[in-house]
Amino acid sequence: MGLTDIRTRIEDACTRAGRKPADVALIAISKVQPNERVKAVLDEGHRLFGENTVQEAEGKWPDFRARYDGVEVHLVGPLQSNKARRAVEIFDAIHSVDRPKIARTIARLAQEIGHCPDLFLQVNTGEEPQKAGVLPDETDAFVAECRALDLPVRGLMCIPPVEETPSLHFALLAKLAARNDLSGLSMGMSGDFEEAIAQGATHVRVGSAIFGERVY
Repeated sequence: MGLTDIRTRIEDACTRAGRKPADVALIAISKVQPNERVKAVLDEGHRLFGENTVQEAEGKWPDFRARYDGVEVHLVGPLQSNKARRAVEIFDAIHSVDRPKIARTIARLAQEIGHCPDLFLQVNTGEEPQKAGVLPDETDAFVAECRALDLPVRGLMCIPPVEETPSLHFALLAKLAARNDLSGLSMGMSGDFEEAIAQGATHVRVGSAIFGERVY
């Protein structure tokens, strides 16, 4: 597997779904990946990456951004309040806005800093007690609260339960997004991104299938 193969699979999935490949952004999840692997993907021309933590992004991306034009880095992992300022400063988008408290913190920091990343609100579509995100029934109110804070909400994000059919959760997320007039759908990972594309994903998050198994 590799970047070329994943791009081909995305194109094929879009063809089957009657969609344009340009409407699906591939986020290469580079968390815990050695710099030489990341450099190889950059050298292939890819420019959109995802990181799980603020700390890793701080250590990895300033140098790469200085060497490569047009790089975007998105936060796809959980965001702690004490890391929110740096997240607002360094990321182009945050996909894990999962509770009102962090939304209010981001809004305050955005006012202080003068800009805000694009935001995706995380929905716990499986209503799993151990997983972050608002519940489906709380999504409308959360979107409204974030909009009232003047936050740039671009869409919704979900991570389906591992033991359930992911397409059902992707369809639910798409329904919630449409109901709230949101065009962005961050859903689908290495094992199920083709199903996500069939359900309307605009951002798919693929890591090990591009870079190889992670080195911890």
